[in-house]
Amino acid sequence: MTIRLTRGLVFIALSVLAGSLHASAGLLAGGADDLPPITLSSGVPLAEAPYELESGKYYEIDIVCDGSAELAIGGSGFFRNIWIDEIIINDIEIRPLGLDSLEFDDEGTATIKFIAIRPGNYELRIPGTTGETQKATFIIR
Repeated sequence: MTIRLTRGLVFIALSVLAGSLHASAGLLAGGADDLPPITLSSGVPLAEAPYELESGKYYEIDIVCDGSAELAIGGSGFFRNIWIDEIIINDIEIRPLGLDSLEFDDEGTATIKFIAIRPGNYELRIPGTTGETQKATFIIR
């Protein structure tokens, strides 16, 4: 009985927290800050400079693939430290509970709307690469 009650309280607390984040970030009124897009293209840097974000703010970023190669972008550390409101692909809105990576088999755009949560330095990177140009750095303050 105690375990069920505790799990129930945790669920309620998380629901209230998510609702508070949702309202405080201006989601109901719009207001996402647009970030420069991440570009997935063979031999092209993902981002020009690090992204500087503020914890608790609502952001929107496009991940654009030109179709020059089948490419993915991943960053579980980044995705675990943001709250994803939605991902939009071809006018389809997806509201995931979590995300590890996105893979583009062809050209296209995925728009991610999110709230930065936990301060720290995070990366989105093309899996299996080590080059500095093959990552986008996010600094959440």
